[in-house]
Amino acid sequence: MMLRRPFNGISKLRHFLQVLAFTLVVATIQYAFMPDKPYGPPVVYSILIGTFTWAVIDLGRELIPSAAETGWPHGWQGMALVAGGIVVGYVAGTALANALCVYYFHFYPPGTSTTGSDQRTSILITAIAGLVGSYYFYAIHKSAYLEDKMAEARMHASEARLKLLETQLEPHMLFNTLANLRVLIGTDPARAQEMLDRMIAYLRATLTASRSTQHPLSNEFDRLRDYLELMAVRMGPRMAYTLDLPEALRDVPVPPLLLQPLVENAIRHGLEPQVEGGHITVRASTRPGANGPLLVIEVNDTGVGLPGTLPTPGPGQSFGLTQVRERLATLHGASGTLDLIAASAGGTSASVVFPLKSAPSP
Repeated sequence: MMLRRPFNGISKLRHFLQVLAFTLVVATIQYAFMPDKPYGPPVVYSILIGTFTWAVIDLGRELIPSAAETGWPHGWQGMALVAGGIVVGYVAGTALANALCVYYFHFYPPGTSTTGSDQRTSILITAIAGLVGSYYFYAIHKSAYLEDKMAEARMHASEARLKLLETQLEPHMLFNTLANLRVLIGTDPARAQEMLDRMIAYLRATLTASRSTQHPLSNEFDRLRDYLELMAVRMGPRMAYTLDLPEALRDVPVPPLLLQPLVENAIRHGLEPQVEGGHITVRASTRPGANGPLLVIEVNDTGVGLPGTLPTPGPGQSFGLTQVRERLATLHGASGTLDLIAASAGGTSASVVFPLKSAPSP
């Protein structure tokens, strides 16, 4: 694919400074092989020839469509540009250097001409330096392109994995809700009808939401409220809940359905087995971390508490917790954690911690 890249003045300045450093190295090497001659002339010739060569090649390639993977003209156009730059650089640089060395720096007396041997050496050095410099810039552009493509591939792989995990969570939540509805149909048809109405509204809101891998924390809390209202139809006065989301954290991006498995877990394993039910509190806050602020989201319940041994992940067992951990690991690596803690007053606390991507507003 060929493209015209937008002009980047900072990049061109960086390239020019690199060329200047390279020309000084060439002049120093040349002086090292001919220490009987003054150091000044090689510096002047090298800088001017290198500058003209760079200007023709690096600025000239902005006028020619370039290959996306290298940022350089493709095929014969690229070779012609390099060859033309070297020729123009040598001719123009040498002519200006001759004038400066004779009339400005007074390295040579007027009328001095270079010998055939010096001229051949200068042409050879210019050709080698021009080819080496051009290949260096070609290589770093290609390396940068490959690094960008690798980063893009990793990002797409992470997004695909997150979407897979999310699509696994959605039917899991739906099957759990339908199982609750089935129980209620046999015991209280009126409440089952109300629960069905709320489930339809909940699914409509969920399915019409954005399918991105991130959404604002306020959206996550809204879905939790819908789900808890849905569960409240089934459990009645046995379940109460509190959602605590500071205004400053409403727009923090989080994965969709991150917290719902934790709330489901609190209801199924905490409140439902307890005759009197209990209370669920979902709270978001921040705390300092080693590499910046961390977002902390806690799901606390006053249910029966943690069993002595947690069930092995499998069908109907710890599925949601496993998915939450995998999604955190995909997005944040070791920086994303999920901890289950037995509350001192009874019940369980699930704590999700990961880096705060956008600083909360004051």
